[in-house]
Amino acid sequence: MPPSDRFDDVESSPNRVGAHRAENPRVRGWVTVLWALAATVLIVAIGIFATLVASGRVQLFPEPTAEPSPVQTVDPIIDTNFTVLVLNGTTQHDLATLVGDKVQAAGWAPELVLTGAAGSRDVEKTTVYYSALGDRAAALGLAGVIGGAEVVQNDFYQPGDNPDALQLTVVLGADYLGPAPSGTPTDKPSSKG
Repeated sequence: MPPSDRFDDVESSPNRVGAHRAENPRVRGWVTVLWALAATVLIVAIGIFATLVASGRVQLFPEPTAEPSPVQTVDPIIDTNFTVLVLNGTTQHDLATLVGDKVQAAGWAPELVLTGAAGSRDVEKTTVYYSALGDRAAALGLAGVIGGAEVVQNDFYQPGDNPDALQLTVVLGADYLGPAPSGTPTDKPSSKG
């Protein structure tokens, strides 16, 4: 028989002495709900932010912006040595002829002013095209003569047989209000180039 010790002499009683009691579960229930709610909000916020970053709507490290280059200003001049091609890109009948007459009235020789129809009748913006960078001032001057237009460098309308020919091309668009009356100031032409 094994030897007896002091634990063999403990009386059995229905009451437990020194037992640990569990905390009241009602007190901890609302704390658990708050932690679960906070975790859900945090996970949803992280998901939304990650979606915005992945779609490119939010940039974590924005690209440095380059300093804008100084805009070179060019004063408009009226240079009647250029051939002027006026193309009607609207549905208005004889608009190119009216603008051609206005250009001739500003000093261009009739043989240097050509008129015709553009390849499309739904051009939106009236534009003066020039090919060489040095022709910008003359293009701005012509834009002022016709009553205002956007000025764009593009060699699409340059004569193919003589790339050195002096030519400006006006493509009339739906925004064109017509030639400015003689003796009245015109709107400053756009310097976009």
